[in-house]
Amino acid sequence: MELLPLNYGNKTLPLKSPPSPKITCFRTIRACSPRQDLKGRTVAVVGLGISGKAAARLALARGASVVGIDQDESLSSLEHNPSFMVLNSTGFKTVLGSFDWNLLNDADVVVVSPGVPLEKYGLSYLLQSGKKVMSELDFAAEALPKSVKILAVTGTNGKSTTVTFAGQMLNHFGIDTFVGGNLGTSLSEAAIQHVTSPAQECKLKVAVVEVSSYQMAIPCVYFRPSVSVVLNLTPDHLERHKTMLDYAEHKCRLFSHMTNAKLGLLSFGNQHLDEAVKKYWNKFNPAWIGAFPGLEIDTEAKIATFKVPDIGIESQLQLGSMRAMGKHNYYNAAVAALSVAGLDVSVHIEDINSTIEKLRPPPHRMQVVHKDIHGVTWVDDSKATNVEATYAGLMGLKGQKSVILLGGLAKVLVGQVSNGFEELIEPLTGHRCVITVREMLLLDTFRGFRSHDSSGVVR
Repeated sequence: MELLPLNYGNKTLPLKSPPSPKITCFRTIRACSPRQDLKGRTVAVVGLGISGKAAARLALARGASVVGIDQDESLSSLEHNPSFMVLNSTGFKTVLGSFDWNLLNDADVVVVSPGVPLEKYGLSYLLQSGKKVMSELDFAAEALPKSVKILAVTGTNGKSTTVTFAGQMLNHFGIDTFVGGNLGTSLSEAAIQHVTSPAQECKLKVAVVEVSSYQMAIPCVYFRPSVSVVLNLTPDHLERHKTMLDYAEHKCRLFSHMTNAKLGLLSFGNQHLDEAVKKYWNKFNPAWIGAFPGLEIDTEAKIATFKVPDIGIESQLQLGSMRAMGKHNYYNAAVAALSVAGLDVSVHIEDINSTIEKLRPPPHRMQVVHKDIHGVTWVDDSKATNVEATYAGLMGLKGQKSVILLGGLAKVLVGQVSNGFEELIEPLTGHRCVITVREMLLLDTFRGFRSHDSSGVVR
């Protein structure tokens, strides 16, 4: 396949031609979806990971002809994937490896997966030229009923747990709720359910969505949260964002399409967030995590106090019955509770007290998997994403004898001497054993600890 160079401004973007890129021709499928708003249009989906595949399936369900594009030539073509074959569509094509840029330029809509930077494939140029370039989140939100309320949660640490807690609270009160986003199940899956179901069968009331900074790289139009939360901000993903301010600005885009009737929760006292949120300050009712108006937590008394006069909230939440480990989970639960109360779905803080002892964190996040007869607690924290998240979890194990499974990826930027793992020495002192998995290279840092790698070899 001959590749055409992309010219704009004074730059030329070279597109390399592979020996034989994998291309699969259109497959025609009978169309019968009642909500085929994209019939007769072409959607290009760039990146065929979890989000990209879901977006491609949603585009098919909406009646579009779809081209799915990914650089990874080792991927399998999706035409024969059962989850694609059952959808009603007018056509689908997979392109793996290098591709002709005109596939993007000629498409009516371009949906970009969060793992694909806008600097690639001339995506920034397409966006600036007026082409409809969308994130998977925005593409999904466009297809959801306007009646669905969105609770969006971002931040460096605690997103998955806060989203999980909020979903559990809502489900406890019988409210039909989708829980997903960056957590694992793409928002497009909820949209597919709506698009492929008869109108009268849509029971979804709330979508609780974990949002990463990468998912906010393209400004949203249809993704309009009723409640937005930025839990915290510490250095992470700087290999892509370069500066903390840019990182904060991506996070604060959650507030860009809110109105004064909506609640926005923000970590108190973070200079980067304070600067980034200024442009959206008149779009929502602000509340703070760690100050009033907002919420404060007495970790010794295990009580969260809420005061948000603008939306009529003044209450307390008893946290003493929580089974989830660690004081950081007091904050996760309290933020989840205030967010749910702010949705205006007839669930009040006082009601949420009854759910606290039932809350369970997501798997592999300070998850107690066993307590043996010797009083040793076995803990799985193999999905921590950075040192700060691991540290917060370990502080909840103080005074206990534990075997701890740790995992994650060292994120060391150019010019940095340390990966930060030395901060974990103190909270790990006194525990029975550390087991490291994946790419968490702790062995040099913890020399002298009794530790194992995931193969079972004692180090």
